[in-house]
Amino acid sequence: MIQLTKPLALAADHGGYELKEAVKKHLDELELAYQDFGTLDGASCDYPQIAQPACNAVVNGECSLALLFCGTGVGISMAANKIRGIRACCCSDVFSAEFTRRHNDANALCMGGRVVGAGLACSLVDAFLNAEFEGERHQRRVNMLKDIEDAQAAL
Repeated sequence: MIQLTKPLALAADHGGYELKEAVKKHLDELELAYQDFGTLDGASCDYPQIAQPACNAVVNGECSLALLFCGTGVGISMAANKIRGIRACCCSDVFSAEFTRRHNDANALCMGGRVVGAGLACSLVDAFLNAEFEGERHQRRVNMLKDIEDAQAAL
């Protein structure tokens, strides 16, 4: 497991609440720190409002990476990717969870509570956290993503 110097940011809407809670137990077993940005009780809520504070914590350096959950993982990944500096990926297989870190320098892993079970989610988290960005030829592409963000911000 990579050494995290800051806690992970966790957030889920009602559709991802139970999966977030299962991942929290896994993180507790691994003795990894996290900050839970909600929902804290599974009550109905909107994924854009839940994603934003968790992603802001990653962008501002308060947290190292984000683990985000909704019903499919898709909506919360769309919301996360609207935040400048976030590279979120919705994953439901271990290969993608690993290589989105290695090749895309993803800083947010999104999963669907209605798509993956707790066991698979924990495997996805492990793959994501154990992978490190490879840089080199991939850095050029990540820089291109940043250039797109900068161009959009200038509009």
